[in-house]
Amino acid sequence: MCGIVGYVGPDNALPILLEGLRRLEYRGYDSAGVAVIDGALSVVKRAGKLSELQALLEEGAPPAGRTGMGHTRWATHGPPTDRNAHPHVDCQGRIAVIHNGIIENFGPLKDRLIKAGHTFSSDTDTEVVAHLVEEAYDGDLAEGVRSAVHELAGAYALVVVAVDQPELIVGVKVSSPLIVGLGRGENLLASDIPAVLQRTKRFVPLAENQVAEVRPDSVRITDVDGNELPVEPIEVDWDLAAAEKSGHEDFMIKEINEQPEAIANTLRGRFDATGRLVLDDLRIAEAELEDVDKVFVVGCGTAFHAGLVAKYAIEHWTRLPVEIDIASEFRYRDPVLDSKTLTLGISQSGETIDTLEAIRHARHQQSRVIAISNTVGSSIARESDGVLYMRAGPEICVAATKTFATQMVALHLLALYLAQIRGTMYPAEIAGYVDLLRALPGQVARALQLDTQVRDIAERYQAASDFLFIGRHTGYPAALEGALKLKEISYIHAEGYPAGELKHGAIALVEPGVPVVAVATECHVYPKVLSNIREVQARGAEVIAIATEGDGEISGLADHVVFVPKTHELLSPVVVTVPLQLLAYRIAKLRGCDVDQPRNLAKSVTVE
Repeated sequence: MCGIVGYVGPDNALPILLEGLRRLEYRGYDSAGVAVIDGALSVVKRAGKLSELQALLEEGAPPAGRTGMGHTRWATHGPPTDRNAHPHVDCQGRIAVIHNGIIENFGPLKDRLIKAGHTFSSDTDTEVVAHLVEEAYDGDLAEGVRSAVHELAGAYALVVVAVDQPELIVGVKVSSPLIVGLGRGENLLASDIPAVLQRTKRFVPLAENQVAEVRPDSVRITDVDGNELPVEPIEVDWDLAAAEKSGHEDFMIKEINEQPEAIANTLRGRFDATGRLVLDDLRIAEAELEDVDKVFVVGCGTAFHAGLVAKYAIEHWTRLPVEIDIASEFRYRDPVLDSKTLTLGISQSGETIDTLEAIRHARHQQSRVIAISNTVGSSIARESDGVLYMRAGPEICVAATKTFATQMVALHLLALYLAQIRGTMYPAEIAGYVDLLRALPGQVARALQLDTQVRDIAERYQAASDFLFIGRHTGYPAALEGALKLKEISYIHAEGYPAGELKHGAIALVEPGVPVVAVATECHVYPKVLSNIREVQARGAEVIAIATEGDGEISGLADHVVFVPKTHELLSPVVVTVPLQLLAYRIAKLRGCDVDQPRNLAKSVTVE
């Protein structure tokens, strides 16, 4: 999830671009760069955080033109290096492009362009756009961009400038966000409002497949075929402090609401033209994965819960036995690994020290290792045999929300990929589950609409001192995650249990008024979950049930029922955890807790 900002007007563009990038750095911090038209096309870029680019600019004479664009990168294609930083230019250095998203068909496009004589200088998918525009450009930049877009597949936002049209910036939105800021004698483009809020409060959010031609004194919007469309501005009344969170009160609720987009990004580009799963970053030959006879999954905290969900899917779809370990315990128990075992290391940051040491131990024992990470070029990604990136975008809040959802989805993709190459499922079966995965963004979006109902429940139980969360099958890891979220940010004691274990000790904690959150969605053990609900209710518990839409039985058993969209039981934690996240968030807010930076916690644990 990269950050984009562009400016055209009477003022020096560079300071405006750098301020915009500072407000977008949460979207990506692998590298940053600017392109400014100051008679020529001046491009300056540097790997690392924005401060690295600023230091480089201060070393020399910074470009002083009045048209320019800037980019802060969250790497997807190619490591975070100077050469892969944006902007990217064409062969002649007269056209520059910045990009947020993924060009899914960049491989065949790049091959064709190379055969046509174009020279590439980066590993990115973005650079093909510069060369496509170069081929089509005949003095009309907007038309050249539209021509290039017709050849692209994927989800992206683009901003393009050309040195011989110095008062024009062209922007394109295809799935990834892009807005136009309307100023007085100046106009701007950005991937998010905070980037340009210091210049204007009037914006035009581009709709799908729209192209914006932005000049100092005009904005023209067309579709990708060149048909002109009306310009329909909106006005915001945010202050800059709030705008850094895109109008949300804090990063946690912002990131909870970003889950549909994050899941869609995780799924995007994972399939070839025939519908087969293609996980190119794994870097492990299919023959090696065919020989695997056991899988180990290691992770910490939320990542461990995602691994539990994966265990159910991998065993069911591949018939491989799976062991799931808390990463900090893995190497100390002396697990039995060899060249036929596969170890999956799950870490949002890719720097979690316990998970890193666990995969090092696995590799030392000759196990193949695949990382599931959100950070390109992280230690765990580099030290594994292959990696599956979640593509959730930067997550600022310490408590994981959208990264938990995308970890689960990435692991489901990996499980189906293993089933595909091992032949344990028919292609039609895999295609059916892929369709279910593709439905998840919409289902999660619907689950987010439960916030008002969840807020009412939170008000009822904000003063509770203890919570129990129970579930069976994949409802158990969902219960664990719900309890973790509540204790992390509200400081209420909360425990997650397999519902069937209540009678083995935990039910002693149940007394009148104790809230019990029961994951009771449709699954093959649903009748047993109902029995467990009856057990705690008989002892005075107040039951909050998370159930499937259309369930007519649960309402008579629970004090409160939150109905979520129906999906397959192996995928249901992706949907179920949304109201659990919202419950933790709303209770924490009512208790006056800092949800973004809860006490004693850090985003990435890099010491044992």
